[in-house]
Amino acid sequence: MAKVTRDDVARLAGTSTAVVSYVINNGPRPVAPATRERVLAAIKELGYRPDRVAQAMASRRTDLIGMIVPDARQPFFAEMAHAVERAAADRGKMVLVGNSDYRDERELHYLRAFLGMRVAGLILVSQGPSERAAQEIEAWDARVVLLHERPEAIDDVAVVTDDIGGAQLAVRHLLEHGHEYVACLGGVETTPAVGDPVTDHVEGWRRAMQESGRPVDGRLFHAPFNRYDAYELALKILSGPDRPPAIFCATDDQAIGVLRAARELRLDVPGDLAVAGFDDVKEAALTDPPLTTVFSDRPAMARAAVDLVLDDGLRVAGSRRERVKQFPSALIVRRSCGCDGE
Repeated sequence: MAKVTRDDVARLAGTSTAVVSYVINNGPRPVAPATRERVLAAIKELGYRPDRVAQAMASRRTDLIGMIVPDARQPFFAEMAHAVERAAADRGKMVLVGNSDYRDERELHYLRAFLGMRVAGLILVSQGPSERAAQEIEAWDARVVLLHERPEAIDDVAVVTDDIGGAQLAVRHLLEHGHEYVACLGGVETTPAVGDPVTDHVEGWRRAMQESGRPVDGRLFHAPFNRYDAYELALKILSGPDRPPAIFCATDDQAIGVLRAARELRLDVPGDLAVAGFDDVKEAALTDPPLTTVFSDRPAMARAAVDLVLDDGLRVAGSRRERVKQFPSALIVRRSCGCDGE
């Protein structure tokens, strides 16, 4: 059976192929309502399906948004990607997701691949785009929205949560329970010193400790972001002679690993050890005990990122304040901190 073409639709509707294109693409020129109805009827009768690849080549833009995350196996990134997909679907777009595995070369690989597919724009969750990635973005004149703090290497818009303030809320709350100090599970040693959420979580911990007059030396532990490696590290920390009375974790996934290690060592949480995390992933409410953590409004952040990456009018030159949209953080109190929470 021969493939139905735009010419076939135009002949049946009694109009030009250009008018058919205007109806399919909703522009750029208006079409009279009666003519639009004839075209839509012809499309339905013939079963015509637009060639999206051809449309992309003509318009230099597809219905796709590229999204690059460090590791979609981690709940925070999986939930964020899902929120972006829902927000994109509301705008008639689809999302391609690539995992960088926290490696610059993998991030650059997906960046080039998605840009080569002529995506409508990119949403990037990164430890900070490398100089090569920034150059690639500039060369393609790509629309990019960062779902993290914006580094100096790239002058584009960013959607962030109040990472420092949220961490301060959690650590202050732990200290209010009367603990001598709060230890911190931060990022790995290679985590960028600027422009990474985990770095800001550690900074929030540091500020809360210092404002209470407590030293931080020797109380920050470098830790991978996932629960499995965090569990292994927590076994060593919690079985040592200087077991901390409370731990703030830069991610909920780390905190889940700490809770598992505490259970294995027969430590009572929160009696022997208070724990708080950051992200409020769905599993945080199901841990034993439920995890006190910091909430960020991922659906709202996802909608903002999709709107920014699709709408030229929102991407205007201006100050950092104008180009970085920050959402507030909120403390979600559950039982792992010592409160009678959820």
